Amino acid sequence: MQQISRMLTKLFQRARLEKPGQVDPRASEFTLSLLIAMYDRSGTGYVKIRSAAAALVALSGDTLLAKYRAFFQFYAVPDGKVALMTRSALRSLLTDLNQIPAIVGESCTLSCVEIATHDCFHGVLNSAIVEEKFLSWLRSEPAVLLWLPTCYRLSATEMVSHQARCR
Repeated sequence: MQQISRMLTKLFQRARLEKPGQVDPRASEFTLSLLIAMYDRSGTGYVKIRSAAAALVALSGDTLLAKYRAFFQFYAVPDGKVALMTRSALRSLLTDLNQIPAIVGESCTLSCVEIATHDCFHGVLNSAIVEEKFLSWLRSEPAVLLWLPTCYRLSATEMVSHQARCR
């Protein structure tokens, strides 16, 4: 928890320098509270760095493709010169990401994660997939993660302005 707290403090200090006046001074405190609520419901005082990083990436303003690539980097297993996403790693990723909508009462059952994992590995004979297969599956907008591209689109449209005038 202390390591995540320090990381968040540094992250938001940099953000305040880049965007003065736009970042709440308590942002790191609020974010840590959110991460604790999502990933430490039993009060152990422990949150996996990988889970916290995945949540921060998911909630960031980056592009969907950049988010998807980051997820692969965090959860893929090294296999020689290439990294591969195993079924187990994908289950962990989906379980971690589904804590985000769960915090607002939109939970997904374990069977949703299993169905999504089966769908991602449909037709795959190996025990793991490469990044391109993983990205292709995510671009198909699987139901278990439909909230992610939806939130991204909503966020992206906030900055759109039209110069048309209505009567």
